[in-house]
Amino acid sequence: MTPKLAEIWVYLAASPLLGLTVTLVAYQGAYWLYRRAGCNPLANPVLIAVTALVALLTLTGTSYPTYFAGAQFVHFLLGPATVALAVPLYAQFRRVRTLLVPVAAGLVAGCLTAILTAIAVGKWCGASTPTLLSLAPKSVTTPIAMGVAERIGGIPSLTAVLVIATGILGAVGARWLFNSMRIDDPAIRGFAIGVASHGIGTARAFQVSEEAGAFAALAMGLNGALTALLLPALLPLLRAWMGA
Repeated sequence: MTPKLAEIWVYLAASPLLGLTVTLVAYQGAYWLYRRAGCNPLANPVLIAVTALVALLTLTGTSYPTYFAGAQFVHFLLGPATVALAVPLYAQFRRVRTLLVPVAAGLVAGCLTAILTAIAVGKWCGASTPTLLSLAPKSVTTPIAMGVAERIGGIPSLTAVLVIATGILGAVGARWLFNSMRIDDPAIRGFAIGVASHGIGTARAFQVSEEAGAFAALAMGLNGALTALLLPALLPLLRAWMGA
């Protein structure tokens, strides 16, 4: 950066609203690109916005705490936004009730698959025990995943990165996977992406249809609760498997 631009940035960085402003601008710009790309999953707005923000903070030498002083306002809204997911879910309640048994079976299978495959792949790649434990809760929403990782001996900050990467990967690749498997039911597609890719996948499901989004929201909440209960209970067995 030139000296004058550096001075301007130092002045702006002193305001906590800077983090909020750059976050909103980054996402709006990313969403504009996403729409211009015909809503192609490869142009995922979360991926683009995160990349742009990381590049900006790196180039300007801005620390994460300084950025988050303003961005925390967006973070606060995650709670109300999550609660608001109950509205479309209520609209689909009759369909949820008819699929209660498949939903329960899919939830347990999806939860166990996410945990075990993550550890298996990490172990195959030679990852350390703390890294493997950080991988285990990667398919649940960030606050729950970080809390679970800390409780079982993982690294919460690493888990947060893995959660975001998992969500983006699911949002980008789910449509092609479902199409290749000839899965057309929006409820099944939504529930699957909600179990595997938490909030980012759920946001993508809502862009497809309200029914898919409602089932994704249901899966995200249930998988978070089940993982928080199941993973600590399985910890002795997982440690024995990992040789820890």
